[in-house]
Amino acid sequence: MDSINPAAGTQFELNEDQRAIQAMAEAFAAERVAPNALNWDLERHFPAEVIREAGPLGLGGIYVRDDVGGAALGRLDAVLVFEALAHACPAFSSFISIHNMAASMIDRFGNEEQRQRFLPRLTSMEWLASYCLTEPGSGSDAAALKTKAVRSGGNSGDYVLNGVKQFISGAGDSDVYVVMARTGPEGPKGISTLVVPKDAPGLSFGANEKKMGWHMQSTRQVIFEDCKVPAANLLSSEGDGFSIAMAGLDGGRLNIAACSLGGAQSALDKALAYTAERKAFGQAINRFQALQFRLADMETELQAARIFLYAAASKLDAKAHDASKWSAMAKRFVTDTGFQVANDALQLLGGYGYLHDYGIEKLVRDLRVHQILEGTNEIMRVIIARHLVGRQ
Repeated sequence: MDSINPAAGTQFELNEDQRAIQAMAEAFAAERVAPNALNWDLERHFPAEVIREAGPLGLGGIYVRDDVGGAALGRLDAVLVFEALAHACPAFSSFISIHNMAASMIDRFGNEEQRQRFLPRLTSMEWLASYCLTEPGSGSDAAALKTKAVRSGGNSGDYVLNGVKQFISGAGDSDVYVVMARTGPEGPKGISTLVVPKDAPGLSFGANEKKMGWHMQSTRQVIFEDCKVPAANLLSSEGDGFSIAMAGLDGGRLNIAACSLGGAQSALDKALAYTAERKAFGQAINRFQALQFRLADMETELQAARIFLYAAASKLDAKAHDASKWSAMAKRFVTDTGFQVANDALQLLGGYGYLHDYGIEKLVRDLRVHQILEGTNEIMRVIIARHLVGRQ
């Protein structure tokens, strides 16, 4: 991967441990993911066996505490991992990110019994996890979710869930589902978080969605029909679910930005190689100034996105007061930039860029959804503006 450590000599220069983490993720991605990514995409195959190989490397609980098998790393460390994995396949990296977000919620908000019951199998990736917030009628307006969890026998029994979650990555393949459900009145204060095992009675899944990209990931509805979940699977307390969901989103936004960055870097690398080999009018096409200017802009924009992302991750690690604003800004800027760079790379390859075997059209399809999930980029602008207006 080219130019992965920008701004040498500044506060964003990577230390020795971070370089080692990055190198490990790059090596795993190059050996186990990159050679298979195009076939997984073509066959719409969910490579659970390769995903689970990431567990022993510490990638199943990147920022989970180490007493339950986590790596106890920071958000900048995680960004480096997801960027490296996405260079091989953004869809693969994105699923690892989702699994980590679900695991970190249990680590951060679960009690000790819950942590010991769920996390060792999640950090090892013996179990895979999915995050269930979005519903058919509530996407950006997450507080409007309708899935209900009612205690059987009043306040003494287990929960019974009814409702549908939409666009859930890993649905049907994951073993554990971190679910936001309504246990109280309308609005954010009536939402709670439950950990639902795959074998819970009344849990089922819709058909695998036919999507533009992310073909190697299953995306299905998660359906609850009188689904019985033990009361012991409630994270924190009733009414805390919305704050739990929002707490996970800052890191999730940085992760998906990192996946865009790694995928876009791969597209630029492919474009550089192609334009050096392709000849027209008696010379390599990278000798034409118009193409050189396009490549120069792509490199500049990617490096700006990288430094911005690393800065936002550093703020989240430092628990800076404006970390949420920076996470939103980074998500908006990096995912927009990543998609544009990948799309420009496709253009540089001409007709070959449109062919599956060259790998760039897959990157364009995979990166497009990053501008939508973890909060659309329009919602990111709303968040940023609220921070700015609120400051005044």
